[in-house]
Amino acid sequence: MNEPFTAPQVERIEMGELPCWRIKTAAAELLVAEQGAQVLSYQRHGEQPLIWLSEQAEFRRGLSVRGGVPVCWPWFGDLARNPAGVRAMREDHGPAPAHGEVRGRDWRLQDIAKENGAVTLTFDLPQSASGELPGWPHALDLTLAIRLDERLDLSLTTRNRSSYRVALSQALHTYLAVGDIREVGIEGLDGLRYIETLEDWDERHQRGILNFAGETDRIYLDTPPRLDLVDASWKRRICLEASGSHSAIVWNPWIDKAARLSQFADDAWQRMLCIETANVLDDAVELAPEQSATLALCLWSEPL
Repeated sequence: MNEPFTAPQVERIEMGELPCWRIKTAAAELLVAEQGAQVLSYQRHGEQPLIWLSEQAEFRRGLSVRGGVPVCWPWFGDLARNPAGVRAMREDHGPAPAHGEVRGRDWRLQDIAKENGAVTLTFDLPQSASGELPGWPHALDLTLAIRLDERLDLSLTTRNRSSYRVALSQALHTYLAVGDIREVGIEGLDGLRYIETLEDWDERHQRGILNFAGETDRIYLDTPPRLDLVDASWKRRICLEASGSHSAIVWNPWIDKAARLSQFADDAWQRMLCIETANVLDDAVELAPEQSATLALCLWSEPL
């Protein structure tokens, strides 16, 4: 039986083609790829994982890894579905990649800080600061701080160094690990407006706890700071506390779509659920010159 870790350990490793950082503390283990500054996995010692990573994940340069917490920026999802102000920021009229430009790019590790048993990794994206993203010639600084303590904290900060206002949408596209999606419910959504993207983007209202019996792809609006995923199979509650966000996306591909996804086993839909902390649609961000905005997520679990 392994002894608990008393001092944080930080190790640089290779996962396929991707340089990554493995962090172990007295409480948990975290794996982060430099590409995309993407959290790949997060698990507390002796417990089931909190973050889901696909069994078929491919660790290749330029390819976002399926699972973990991809960063969607400077737009979320299909650019054509974004507000006019966000669409206008892109000057390239060719096809726009889903979820923006930064998931498959190399970020720079600025700092590793250890304090009182916690570890914080801080990444920035040099491409954003120098305006080198395709069709996105705007001077923005983008940083992501990842703190592993008793909980996992992610803080994505954008600073506008341009002389004009800049609009963007974004998300922390969190893949959560669950025992069985058919025994999962989400608390905190009751009464909220949502966009049912699978049925002509119709606006509806949530009634009660959200449970799952088929493909789900919804954008929830005016969300509260905290949402809870109740995982009856693993007898736990996964808690997500957001700041700088008033929208969230809930997604599970279910059976048919799962069979069409890359890096995704046909039955993997049973073991994951995305709750994405976001700034989308009416919640999109607009920054004046020298203004900053931070999208943050704190993630932990509690026994039922």
